[in-house]
Amino acid sequence: MKNLLFYLVYGIIYLLSLLPLWVHYLFSDLIYVVVYHLLHYRVDMVRKHLADSFPEKSEAERREIEKGFYGWFCDYLVETLKLLTMSKRQLRRRMVFRGTELIDQTVADGQSCAVYLGHYCNWEWVTSLPLWVSPEAQCGQIYHALENAIFDRLFLKLRQRMGAVCIPMAETLRRIVKYRQEGREVVIGYISDQTPFWNNIHHWLDFLNHDTPVLTGTERLARQTGHAVFYLDVRCVRRGYYEAEFKLITRDPKAMKEFEITDSYFRQLEESIRRAPQYYLWTHNRWKRTHEEFNIRYDPATGHVSLEYDLEKLKREKGLI
Repeated sequence: MKNLLFYLVYGIIYLLSLLPLWVHYLFSDLIYVVVYHLLHYRVDMVRKHLADSFPEKSEAERREIEKGFYGWFCDYLVETLKLLTMSKRQLRRRMVFRGTELIDQTVADGQSCAVYLGHYCNWEWVTSLPLWVSPEAQCGQIYHALENAIFDRLFLKLRQRMGAVCIPMAETLRRIVKYRQEGREVVIGYISDQTPFWNNIHHWLDFLNHDTPVLTGTERLARQTGHAVFYLDVRCVRRGYYEAEFKLITRDPKAMKEFEITDSYFRQLEESIRRAPQYYLWTHNRWKRTHEEFNIRYDPATGHVSLEYDLEKLKREKGLI
């Protein structure tokens, strides 16, 4: 039954995906009216994030960013749908990579690459990287399985169409070791601007005017495996056209200070966002975990963080109320 339902959904989306991209953008304009003007999808959250991130901007300036964000967000939805049937030629024309010679040279030197990117511009089209780099490297991206099994299968198809493999987060190191044993270098993309769970918070930094807990797993993996580390700086040139430039952070991660790689990534991601803030995923509740609440949950005696949700109880136990 699940297989039948998947192929039904897949067939419908596949047929829709065959429509020309200009038709998809007409749909995007209609979706924009519904999502932004009628449903007000997460508008309050977006406004708060923009106000906190850009206090120096006027209300009118932030409102323009807000409108631009919802316009791009709707474009992202239809562009992702279109990815199901886009040709290699069309993708190469619309998603251009710069600095791939750095990747090819690193791979030729016998070193794999870890590539940082964020929820910025069209990260789904970044899966077309195998069309640009040496076939000697296996391209891949770390992914979280979606709760809906049907859409999880659909997105796996989307993201692996051009030869990149999706690697479940829990299997990352195992897969890297496997490719190394096979004598093959890897180029793996890590979208590392998600919110860590309470018990996985090890580092805080200033990001977009917020005291922000950040994931440090990519840095730890790079140190453990000796992978060269890059930041992928993505730009939207015009509607439906993107450029992504590889910027080297380090080829010797073990020589970097603790969290220095993570700090460099977030600093460069913030520069990208400030350059054109409408292309960041502002609907994501990025700052739902606060340092104040972390301090309440954290027990310095054990080094553990309480996962309980009764904050009043935790405050009483710590004598805060």
